[in-house]
Amino acid sequence: MTADFSQTQRAVSDWADKAFGPASSNARVAASANEEMAELLRALTSNDFHPKAGEEIADIVIVLCRLATRLDVDIHMAIAAKMAVNRARRGDVDKDGHGYHVRNKAVVP
Repeated sequence: MTADFSQTQRAVSDWADKAFGPASSNARVAASANEEMAELLRALTSNDFHPKAGEEIADIVIVLCRLATRLDVDIHMAIAAKMAVNRARRGDVDKDGHGYHVRNKAVVP
C-alpha cells in the first residue's frame, strides 16, 4: 500500500471506531457499505449527476476502509491485484450499454 493511502485507510478506520464504537461483525460493516451504496443509487436515480454523489461515494469508501482494516486488507494492493485480473479478462457491452466481463465457457470433452 502506498504510505499515503495506508495512512488514510488507518485514520478513517480509527475515526470510525471512535465515532461509532467497535463494529459487531465484519458482515455488519459490509451491510453498512450496502446501505451507503443504496443512498448513492437513490441520489443517482433522481439525478444522474446528483450534487451529493461525491459525498455518498466518500461514505462508501469510508465504510470500506473500516472493513478492509478489520480484515487486514491493504486496499491499494487489493485493487492493484484485482485490476491485473480484470485487465486479463475480455469485456463486452450489452444492448443497454452495460459493460460486463465475458465468462469463459467450460470446454466439455
